Amino acid sequence: MKNVNIVCTSKPGDGLLHYSYEHCCFLNDLGINAKLIIVRDPRFSQQTYINAINECYIKYENVVFDFYTPSANDITLIMGRSQLTLAYLNKRNYDNDQLLTLHLLFSGDLISVYSENHPKEYPIALQHFKPKKVIDLCDHDVYVNGIGDQFEKIINYSIYKPIKEDIQYKYLFLGTNEIYYREVEKHIHNYPDHGIITYNDKFINPKLNNLMVPITNILGKFETYVYTKPNFDPAPRLFNEFRWLKKEVIYLRDKYKHDGGRVYWDRPAKCLTEQKDKIENLLKCLTTTTT
Repeated sequence: MKNVNIVCTSKPGDGLLHYSYEHCCFLNDLGINAKLIIVRDPRFSQQTYINAINECYIKYENVVFDFYTPSANDITLIMGRSQLTLAYLNKRNYDNDQLLTLHLLFSGDLISVYSENHPKEYPIALQHFKPKKVIDLCDHDVYVNGIGDQFEKIINYSIYKPIKEDIQYKYLFLGTNEIYYREVEKHIHNYPDHGIITYNDKFINPKLNNLMVPITNILGKFETYVYTKPNFDPAPRLFNEFRWLKKEVIYLRDKYKHDGGRVYWDRPAKCLTEQKDKIENLLKCLTTTTT
């Protein structure tokens, strides 16, 4: 059976890193030889990514950074189209090893999970990397006009470290980019006992209680997650994690906005290992292209 290379080009605090690692572990547990190939965002060190994985999961394995030579018949999987687009947009910031690795990984068969982060840039990125074949998967409940067979991103709780209850703040907010952060600032005055997950970036307000990624035992430090994302959210994680732990979630955004927020709110907060049928189209792709 051929190798499956799951490529991640996002930041260490992004949900797609976690979805990518969780699916890598899940595939290996099924007997499918998978690796997570992280081509780092140039602003972050390798150790920052390692810390993000080690903080959350009971094991760290099958992870490769920045330089990798796939076999000729390997297949590449990206958990969102943005992983290809970011590689293209950041190409001037990568070193030669990273650029070579990206071209080798993206020049063969590519399984691409549909997203609409960069609708103009994604086709340009495809032309740049020239994959031999693109197989599309899509969560059509989220993207009603998306392309590909049905596929749902589901969290693999089976590899989570035990959560230690050590409540230090009542309310958790997510402010890992400027858009998220500005929305948090509109509401934060109503929640004085708070912590904001963010990066040490120029957009943060030093007067607020900013907690820099990665955060040790993050799920055990808060009672309630306040969900405020103002823009399109394809596959939210934090409120599902809080629901899985039976903790409170405050849905502080437009309830009529159709995106992953509304869709995932109505789905059960169950583990990937309990919902294998939801990703059978991915497994079918891997079986039919790796035999």
